[in-house]
Amino acid sequence: MVTRLLPIILLCCASAAVQAQGRVRQTDLDSGRVEKGRKVGEWTYYALTGSGRKVLVQRYDYDRKRLLYFRKPDEHPYRHEVAGSWQSGYLERPPLYIGGDGALSTYMRQLQYPEQARSKNVQGRVVVRFVIDTLGTASNYQVLTGIGSGCDEEALRVARSIPHEWIPGRKDGRAVPVEYELPFTFRITQAQK
Repeated sequence: MVTRLLPIILLCCASAAVQAQGRVRQTDLDSGRVEKGRKVGEWTYYALTGSGRKVLVQRYDYDRKRLLYFRKPDEHPYRHEVAGSWQSGYLERPPLYIGGDGALSTYMRQLQYPEQARSKNVQGRVVVRFVIDTLGTASNYQVLTGIGSGCDEEALRVARSIPHEWIPGRKDGRAVPVEYELPFTFRITQAQK
């Protein structure tokens, strides 16, 4: 009797262990475990190159809230604050969105073309600037470059809707507030006309 129950007991224990660990989610752009609807443990994030090759861009540990790896983006100077003074220069690590550009683009795709801009055939690029503080929270949103006809307001709306899941920029081994510029492209496609 015990020998017949042993496989059933082992199966139940294994099933409970898998449920306790959560389920594994894997897509083209990320992989990791989800428990009760939230990401846990170590997650890996990828991007696709222009040639379609998959490259690792980030590894992030949600339990320890710690960046484990990031692929260094193209370097350019950022405006950042050091000792109460804003300056422009290179950072040892720029501000990063957890999950990389792939995760960030899911929010940016929520852009809705304003009817006023569509009727006037207004197209172009709106750049929204905001500050990412030392805790990874974005604030002080403003339109740096606008095109009008409701596009500037729509870009601001979408930028403000992005969850505060930023990893702060670093300079000289410390987190520093950094101005970040996010471009939004408004282009009317044949389907929208």
